Parts: sequence; structure tokens; C-alpha cells
Amino acid sequence: MTVTRLGDDDPATWEAAARLLDEYRQHFGANPAPEAAASWLRDQIDAARARVYLAVAGGITPDGEGAEGICTVAVVPAALTLRTVWLIRDLYVRPSARRRGVARALIEAVADEAAASGAHRLSLQTETANVRASELYVGSGFIPLADVTVMDRVL
Repeated sequence: MTVTRLGDDDPATWEAAARLLDEYRQHFGANPAPEAAASWLRDQIDAARARVYLAVAGGITPDGEGAEGICTVAVVPAALTLRTVWLIRDLYVRPSARRRGVARALIEAVADEAAASGAHRLSLQTETANVRASELYVGSGFIPLADVTVMDRVL
């Protein structure tokens, strides 16, 4: 299994990332929108708002098949430490690839790059009911923060 950061890759790699991102969206109830997902992905990376990592086992075919997992990350300033905080925003592994270390490989690749860049911390959030994900994150070194309140304002 290899984890790579999406950048100036070949079109098949971009296709694989867009397919997996759209599959992730559908997993959470969104309507299929592969072209919109591909466009959104390109926009996020081109504008430096996100970093995207792909886990691939074996290789990507010319038609964009072969990616097993995807992770999107936002890098944000942390003024108190004069460093950055990396936020794992989306982490998805295809159902057929689960329980094979794909998510851990993605998390470790992101953590390694964040540490190498001098980031202050790596954070994420997940739904309270997502027990399996919470167990994965705790097992990967994340600590639940009881004294933090996550707030949201839909615009």
C-alpha cells in the first residue's frame, strides 16, 4: 500500500481521487456528482485550501480505478504557536478495503508530513456515534478533548 499526496499527477490518479471522493459523499447520503466532485477537488488543491492523500494498493488503472482510501486535510494558521494546525476533514476507505490498515496508513502519512512541516498539532472530528472511527483515531494517538465544544453555523 502506498499513500501519496495528490498534486501534478496523471489524469488517472485525479480520476481515481474524484471517484473515491464522490463515493465518500454518497456514503453519507449525497447524490452522485462525479464531475462536480472532480471540479471541487481541483479547486481546493489549486487554491491551496486542501491537501488530498490517496491510498493505493497495486496501482491505478488508466480509467482511474485502484484507489482504496482518501483523506482531505486543511492546513490552518495557529497564531498562538506561530505554526500551523492540520485538520483531517474527510477520511474514507472503500468498504471492500476496510480492516486492512488503509485508514491507519493515511493517518500516518498525514501525521508524518504535518510533523515534517513543523505543524503544532493534527486534529480531527467525528460523529459521536461513529464508534469504530473513534476507536481507530484513539488507537492512532488522538485524544478526545472533553473541554472543547465544536460549534457550527450553517451559511
